[in-house]
Amino acid sequence: MSRKMFCIERAKSGVPPADRRGAQMKAPSERAPRGKYAGGVLEKQQKGVRKMVRKTEVKIIEGLRGGRGQVELHHIVSKEELNGHGSMYAMGILKPGCSIGYHQHVGNTEPYFILKGKGIFVDNDLSRTEVGPGDVCYIEVGQSHALENHSQEDLIFMALVYNE
Repeated sequence: MSRKMFCIERAKSGVPPADRRGAQMKAPSERAPRGKYAGGVLEKQQKGVRKMVRKTEVKIIEGLRGGRGQVELHHIVSKEELNGHGSMYAMGILKPGCSIGYHQHVGNTEPYFILKGKGIFVDNDLSRTEVGPGDVCYIEVGQSHALENHSQEDLIFMALVYNE
């Protein structure tokens, strides 16, 4: 009997088809849910085990480091997850007219990577440089800096505070 005929006869008999490993396949309604949202319900995190895929923790901070307005920080990993190598890895959003105040980094540094928008980076020597997408704003350990959004659109950037 040809393979095609065998499949037709099997289908007529009501026996469910087999998968490539020879196991009987289940109808979609009988299968166990898979993935992060298993059947529309988020799987519960096991105690003490961090999810490999998750959403960021969002914090809105008023007057960060003496700056104007609010900064929205989307923390990508926690201080604990940086394993002593740093204290923050986050995406920041500065609304128009808002800023992160001039502050010093002792024992660590904090580069910014500008993703979207335009702003002013205030360097350790108080020089002011316009920055935009693709710019890296770097300071040495022990130096100071600030970031200001003087434009009419959000300034979106990445920030990583890592230890000396």
